[in-house]
This record gives sequence, C-alpha cells and structure tokens, in this order.
Amino acid sequence: MKCKITRNAAKVLQRELEKEENRDLKLRVFVTHSHGDHAHYGLDLDKPGENDEVVSTDKNIDVLLNRSEPLLDGVKVDYLYFPQEGFVITNPSKGNHGDH
Repeated sequence: MKCKITRNAAKVLQRELEKEENRDLKLRVFVTHSHGDHAHYGLDLDKPGENDEVVSTDKNIDVLLNRSEPLLDGVKVDYLYFPQEGFVITNPSKGNHGDH
C-alpha cells in the first residue's frame, strides 16, 4: 500500500505526533464512508491493529492503513490554508481528486 503526505500536512502532523501523550501513536487514515468509485476519508492517531499495514512515507511519518480497504491504497494527505484551513484527503490513484 502507498500513502503520500505533503509538506504542509507533515508540518502540522509532526507537531501533533511529537506531543508526549501521542508518543506511542501513529497516524491512521480511514474511510468514513464510500459510494460509487470514491470515498470520504478521516484521520486519527492510533496504535496498529492486526489488519493494518504500517506505511512509511518520505516525510518520516508512519501511516496506518487497513489492508482490507482498497480505497486507502494510494491515499494523499494534504493541508490547505485557503480557502479554509484544514486537512484534505484524496486518492488520485482511484480517481478521487475532489475535496473528500
């Protein structure tokens, strides 16, 4: 499985992961719901489970992805400041290019 984290997202995520209370946790990307050929995604901090693959990224952030969810393979985590500040998660490899 693959996951891409942009530079903006990595800066925000790294600050959160460095907090003492998050020391043993990793970033989890998950599908909140899917319909048709695309999904809506969410983020959380969590510990690996038995169905998870730990994916290393080029930003030195490990990401937990559920192996049984094909819409997670190739997911991209970005952080935008405009028009509204926040995370945007898409999966360009699955044709999901919108704000999902």
